[in-house]
Amino acid sequence: MSSVFYYTPRYLGYNLGPHHPLKPIRYRRTYDLLEGYGIFGPETPVVEPEPADVDLVRRAHTDDYLTAIRTLSEDPDAPVRSAYGLGPGDTPAFPGMWEASLLYTGASVQGAEHLLSGEGRRAHNIAGGLHHAQANRASGFCILNDAAVAIHRLLETLERVVYIDIDAHHGDGVEALFYDDPRVMTISTHESGQWLFPGTGFPTEIGQGEARGTAINIPLAPYTSDDTFLWVFHEVVPRAIEEFQPQAVVTQFGADAHFSDPLAHLALTTRSYEAMLAYYHTLGLPWLALGGGGYNIDTVPRIWSLVYAALANVDLPDELPERYRAEYGGERLRDGEVRIDEAESYRVEEYARRAVAELQRALGWD
Repeated sequence: MSSVFYYTPRYLGYNLGPHHPLKPIRYRRTYDLLEGYGIFGPETPVVEPEPADVDLVRRAHTDDYLTAIRTLSEDPDAPVRSAYGLGPGDTPAFPGMWEASLLYTGASVQGAEHLLSGEGRRAHNIAGGLHHAQANRASGFCILNDAAVAIHRLLETLERVVYIDIDAHHGDGVEALFYDDPRVMTISTHESGQWLFPGTGFPTEIGQGEARGTAINIPLAPYTSDDTFLWVFHEVVPRAIEEFQPQAVVTQFGADAHFSDPLAHLALTTRSYEAMLAYYHTLGLPWLALGGGGYNIDTVPRIWSLVYAALANVDLPDELPERYRAEYGGERLRDGEVRIDEAESYRVEEYARRAVAELQRALGWD
């Protein structure tokens, strides 16, 4: 039962510009780190992704938005961008963005199909997890919502899918696209919208109609570190999954919740990521792992390598491979001890406890 890793040098074509914080080189560095460890083989193959089928993409996005992407992909100066979130700012239009977006989305769809095929129960698309894209507009560096498209593919066969997002930013796009769909549970832990884009993701956002209770949000205060984060995670996620009984799990592993990230203010270390990975193993479910945010180029490859190693059930040595160190620098795969100010720790713990209590009330877990 193989654990597939999707990668191609063409991922570097999703390029929002030389001064944009989302650097496509993070994909190449993750591949280079894993290759340096010698992890790839017959049961852990690297698979070349193919573009997503447009008819499947339409299940998550409107036709007029897809037309706008195509138009701006050919001519980024065409006068249609403002209505669709594509323009100066977070998500600039760029030549070839249609093809680049279909490619990373296609890899997530292939991952879903790998799970459904019976050939393997795990797949990893580091270029996926672009979770802010809405049905009719780009947002937060994201053009197509590959996670939502992949979930639609899973729902062709499965009845219930859980999506778990630990990016520092609220997984608002995926949540919005399934907010009234009882077949999908979305769980997002993130820095609170009080302080960080996109300004949403509060505990009272729990879904609507028949899907009420299937959107779960746990906002966190800046400087939340491992102990508080893991308490929140284990207080909420296992119970939600036990009640929902999903048949597959899709995880978004944004690396911007790490303490070194320049765009957010959480303070996780690799310890939190490895603890969550260990929990996902216990579920025994088909598992599609996606990338996401992450803007410290030295940190992202380490976190995403830990993710794929967990999917492949491989324990990587802590010392980085010599060839990788020679090219990129660094020494260790995992973080050492990080000191947190006790006064700050008290404040973030209180914020987390209030958020969990509010969520439990909203869900009727009291």
